[in-house]
Amino acid sequence: MSAAIDVSVKEQVSAEEWQQRVNLAACYRLIAMYGWDDMIFTHISARVPGPNDHFLINAYGLLFEEMTASSLVKVDLSGKIVLDTPYIINPAGFTIHSAIHAARHDAGCVLHTHTRSGVAVSAQKDGLLPISQISMLPYASLSYHDYEGIALNEDEKPRLVADLGENNFLILRNHGLLTVGATIPDAFLFMYALETACQIQLAAQSGGSSLTEINPAIIAGVKAQVEMVTKGMGGELAWPGLLRKLDRRDSSYRQ
Repeated sequence: MSAAIDVSVKEQVSAEEWQQRVNLAACYRLIAMYGWDDMIFTHISARVPGPNDHFLINAYGLLFEEMTASSLVKVDLSGKIVLDTPYIINPAGFTIHSAIHAARHDAGCVLHTHTRSGVAVSAQKDGLLPISQISMLPYASLSYHDYEGIALNEDEKPRLVADLGENNFLILRNHGLLTVGATIPDAFLFMYALETACQIQLAAQSGGSSLTEINPAIIAGVKAQVEMVTKGMGGELAWPGLLRKLDRRDSSYRQ
């Protein structure tokens, strides 16, 4: 990305949108850093601050580790690109993300992954099991959506939205994981919890012994506590440290 293009994009958007772009580019870099990316596939979208129903999504063809604030593509809910860009978007990614952004005005960020652990758990009949403390966070606000093929069918949108409901975590069966947050930091922290819970589950299952699930009475109590916590997940508390970690490695996401 040339400096000229970087400056041009920054000059065309508000300060609030530019900050959202920086945070979203950072989120893409963090997904790559944690090894949750899938080459150029999967997506993270974020609502653009302001009165219009516009959101930012990745330029199709760039690796997550290459994402910058300027390379993100701004689109409306019909899929129309609303700011000049040399890039295109993935239509499957648009289908999933536009459906959620249209239905959930609290969805500041929608994060979707295809990790091995996430897809493996999504393929298990019982889905996520309540066997670890960290599984309690997604367990308290978790939905499932059955696989309907590659997400290109507009008819799938209402079923996807209905299955998600007001929850923050969605397991797309045979497909992957999805989180919804009021902010980019919250959506990232939600995915960290869900992905980690899936990794722990697979590690526990690989031991060959029977698993001990958390007592349902405890789950009920934890669920009430978690529902209070997820109203303000606290991603903003962890986010500055994550940005510092990125900056020590490569700060080019800010361009």
